Amino acid sequence: MDRALVTLRVGPGRSSPDEVARVAAAVRGALDGSGPAVAVLPAGPSGGAPDDPDPPAGRVPGPVALVVRTSGSTGRARHVLLDRDALAASAAATRARLGGPARWLLALPLDHVAGLQVVARSLLTPAPGADGPGALAAAATGPAPAVVAGPADAAALADAVRRERATTDLPLVTSLVPTQLRRAVEAGPAVLEALRGLHAILVGGAATPAPLLAQARDAGLRVVTTYGMTETCGGCVYDGAPLDGVEVALDDRGRVLLGGPVLARGYLDDPAGQAAAFPTLDGRRWHRTSDLGRLADGRLTVLGRADDVVVTGGENVAPAAVEAAVAALGPRHVAEVCVVGVPDAEWGAAVVAVVVPGPVPPALEDVRSAVRRTLGPAAAPRHLVLVDALPLRGPGKVDRAAVARTAARGLGRPGHD
Repeated sequence: MDRALVTLRVGPGRSSPDEVARVAAAVRGALDGSGPAVAVLPAGPSGGAPDDPDPPAGRVPGPVALVVRTSGSTGRARHVLLDRDALAASAAATRARLGGPARWLLALPLDHVAGLQVVARSLLTPAPGADGPGALAAAATGPAPAVVAGPADAAALADAVRRERATTDLPLVTSLVPTQLRRAVEAGPAVLEALRGLHAILVGGAATPAPLLAQARDAGLRVVTTYGMTETCGGCVYDGAPLDGVEVALDDRGRVLLGGPVLARGYLDDPAGQAAAFPTLDGRRWHRTSDLGRLADGRLTVLGRADDVVVTGGENVAPAAVEAAVAALGPRHVAEVCVVGVPDAEWGAAVVAVVVPGPVPPALEDVRSAVRRTLGPAAAPRHLVLVDALPLRGPGKVDRAAVARTAARGLGRPGHD
């Protein structure tokens, strides 16, 4: 039996407490079956539909609770169908990894899976003493999440942590993207002191540079790196280790495969895309990601997207590895970095490091030397472009296509997408 689907529009960026309460009420009904399935989409500047409306319409299979819009890196909208059981499995596995029920603090937009999952995990928090094998089937009786109010900055996050720490005995947990974590680390001792009151800071949506991660942990922040996507109900691999029930494998090309009860049902009205993204291999259903990975002792290292690989002079260069080597120069020189390829008459594509500099900007030779030492000469960037900020999309992912265009303009090359 199918069920109705309603679309809620939310303002851009972080939501107000009233807006969160409205969405939480709808999500609660979607989870416990008392209301329709819910899709949350961004509103346009006037509060109505954005220029690219593309809302999901009609009805969905009965088990579906949430429909989440995602474009990945393709720019073409897909609507991912998340069943209630998948969301409940994700919430239960997250609780188990974090050590039990927690109070969730929302600091992310509601129209992306990371923000919606803060809401869903809050609602699926069992009553004290009720967490156990039967909790998976429990109703969505938990509270709506706490909300970071005011401006979208580290000080507002710290204020929210102080407020919630004074009103709850439960461990306090939040989800951030790396940009938010970097701003928190740079915000000064008062903010860091407040954020040490968090039981865990889940960081995902993009790779967290190793130096930033080290800075945060050295400052006493309990950071957990997460890997996943909308098709897996968000993060399902924490600090390289799969959550309970989640399976990780690599296909013959080294692409990451994710399986288990957290998998989405598929895509709305996209059977071809669904068949490609959710293959059944040896009798098991998987989500085939666009990421390359390495498995060692049951732990996953994500090497970057397969379609981000730069072929330069006949050599394949993984941007994520180059970014890690450049970031290792330290925050004094490199605040953020994105590595892309731009068309080049001699090399086919030239590796370019686009850097948000620290107080002492790096020189190209410093960057090249750092990469040569760990990855060899082919991976060493041939150009360095300094920028004030990296363009972002979604809740905080670097927009690589926009970075490539920025790099091409900075080098006086034709645009590259």
